[in-house]
Amino acid sequence: RMAAAPPSYCFVAFPPCAKDGLVVFGKNSARPRDEVQEVVYFAAAAHDPGSKVECTYIEIEQVPKTHAVVLSKPSWLWGAEMGANEHGVCVANEAIVTREPASESEALLGMDLVRLGLERGATAKEALDVIVALLEEHGQGGNYYEDGSSCHTFQSAFLIVDRNEAWILETSGKYWAAEKITEGVKCVCNQLSLTTKIDAEHPELRNYVRSQGWWNGDSDFNFSEVFSIADDHLACCSGRESLEKQGGDVSAQTMIDVLRDKDSGVCVDSESFLTTASIVSVLPQDPSFPCVHYFTGTPDPSRSIFKPFIFVDDVKLVPKVQSPSFGNDDPAKKIPRFQEKPDRRHELYKAHEWARSLLENDQDKGQKLMRIMLDLEKQGLEAMEDILTRTEVLDPAEVVDLFYDCVDTELKFFK
Repeated sequence: RMAAAPPSYCFVAFPPCAKDGLVVFGKNSARPRDEVQEVVYFAAAAHDPGSKVECTYIEIEQVPKTHAVVLSKPSWLWGAEMGANEHGVCVANEAIVTREPASESEALLGMDLVRLGLERGATAKEALDVIVALLEEHGQGGNYYEDGSSCHTFQSAFLIVDRNEAWILETSGKYWAAEKITEGVKCVCNQLSLTTKIDAEHPELRNYVRSQGWWNGDSDFNFSEVFSIADDHLACCSGRESLEKQGGDVSAQTMIDVLRDKDSGVCVDSESFLTTASIVSVLPQDPSFPCVHYFTGTPDPSRSIFKPFIFVDDVKLVPKVQSPSFGNDDPAKKIPRFQEKPDRRHELYKAHEWARSLLENDQDKGQKLMRIMLDLEKQGLEAMEDILTRTEVLDPAEVVDLFYDCVDTELKFFK
């Protein structure tokens, strides 16, 4: 049997389920327990004609202009598990297993496609178009983990969201189908969810599955039924119920609460996998308000705090949540790959390890620290709520250091 995909969860809620005309997006990234995720910002950039971009395993053509992006990414690879761009587009990916074995040959990873979609798409639909065009051209494949002893490969699903709509994109090799969503609550996890409502698809999709004998052409075309290995494709999301219980009031805080919930299984803490980082984004449907993106940058959201980031020019970089760079000496870049594992922990990650041991060894102190941290988080959430409800336009100078200051304050508490 193929190795199970890591049980990540991502969500989107639209008004009227989300409050105050906001679209709310969230993801828990479940990855191997010891993997470090960093939070990095890349400014918008212009690129010379003919230039290339070096992704995790392969090099592809660069585009003339890339958008500014903020990413939560495993620090050994080029792509990202989740992130946002300056135009209010958010993308998250899920590793999935389909009846089509995923390719071991090195191509684009699902995580590379997250970053490429954000760098090149100014709307959710544009990001989707970018991702499927790159899939067609380069394919997906290669090791999902920093593991020299065996190759773990998956197909990809994506949740792509902007201020107006969301797309669920599910892929198997270069074939794909997508559903557009503009209302209600959706959860995407590590199994197929698209059924018969398909709003865009690979032009050869139906011919291909008929040629494989997976569909006879007479019955309704149901993507999950055609591509799932077993009948497990509807047993998804406990998380969606938690969100729907919130009634019409999904906010950043309710999304954070859902991501912290271990009982529902949304917050993963198992023998093999851990929620190594989380994101919540709030996208006002009114474009005169800024989007706010909250990142933990550390494992286990129930012991981490969500810190806000807003795109403005010259936003201050935050080296304390960036992993060390090993350049061309990185074992992930040398062939054979992953012959050793360097220490990729960033400063905030190390501080969290200390806090975690405190929580485990001295409960009183640990609980007290957690209370202080949550209070800090609450101040951040309230300040952002203020920005999203006031009438005057945001002065960029007010938030240029926002994420930097939040990380700094968090580190000071740990000291």
